[in-house]
Amino acid sequence: MATVSENSLAAAVDRFLQYLRVERNASPLTIKSYREDLEALAEFLAERHRGQCPEPGELTTLDLRGYASAMHSASYAKTTIARRLASLRSFFRFGQREGWTKTNPAKPLRNPRRGRSLPHFLSTGELDRLLSAPPTGDPLGLRDRAILETLYSAGLRVSELVGLNDADVDLEGGVLRVRGKGRKERLAPLGSFAQTAVRKWLKVRRVAGRVAETNLAPIFVNKFGKRLTTRSVGRLLEKYLKVTGLDGRTTPHTLRHSFATHLVDAGADIRSVQELLGHKSLVTTQIYTHVSTAALRAAYEKAHPRAK
Repeated sequence: MATVSENSLAAAVDRFLQYLRVERNASPLTIKSYREDLEALAEFLAERHRGQCPEPGELTTLDLRGYASAMHSASYAKTTIARRLASLRSFFRFGQREGWTKTNPAKPLRNPRRGRSLPHFLSTGELDRLLSAPPTGDPLGLRDRAILETLYSAGLRVSELVGLNDADVDLEGGVLRVRGKGRKERLAPLGSFAQTAVRKWLKVRRVAGRVAETNLAPIFVNKFGKRLTTRSVGRLLEKYLKVTGLDGRTTPHTLRHSFATHLVDAGADIRSVQELLGHKSLVTTQIYTHVSTAALRAAYEKAHPRAK
């Protein structure tokens, strides 16, 4: 049988859910999630206090830290812990509004750090298949090959690629002027394969896209001569993934991941890779310090005296 204090917490939860339903117009799924998260807290408190659950206004940050610690000890997923802590912060903000608590004891609680998953990238063999997939017998095939070659060769974000104008490309010097996040400019090298692909595309671009030859003309355009969108690049990549049978998780950003991964695997200095990618922080770039299993095995067998 529920105690009075448990009912007090339950009543506060019911009022909170009603507030979400009526004033915030929250969806049934959102309300269900909040209910489950707050019921989990109530179960923890009832067990810790032997059935004498404190009223919600009596709960302290120390109580809630204990709850978070219990979730960690029970090996809850970090995403689950983060969601439940967010629910608590919202619940106690509502309590401040209602007046049954002066402070938000959940506010000081930090979400668990989420481990960064390794980015998906393609092997050099897979990239060869992808980059050779666009047909070279028609203008748009030449455009598509130039797009894929440029994304991989320069490690560009797709937004940076579609933003390129004629004035940004120096094919003789093999350099692109790229406008990255925050309109920050950087120079990006363009390899010989990409240079050749871009030259071939530019020769047919005016006819294929009806583009006026000016410094502000977009490098990559659709058949109507309009600048390509990021979604258009995504769609054309999807077409060649089906042709080659490559991993469907591959996106235009995968080519940027592949660019960085291959550089690091080949021994490139991580700070140089940071500059090439246009990352503000080295921490962002360090995720590429992973190497392939094959590369690790080869290094081990070459260096360890008793590897073989």
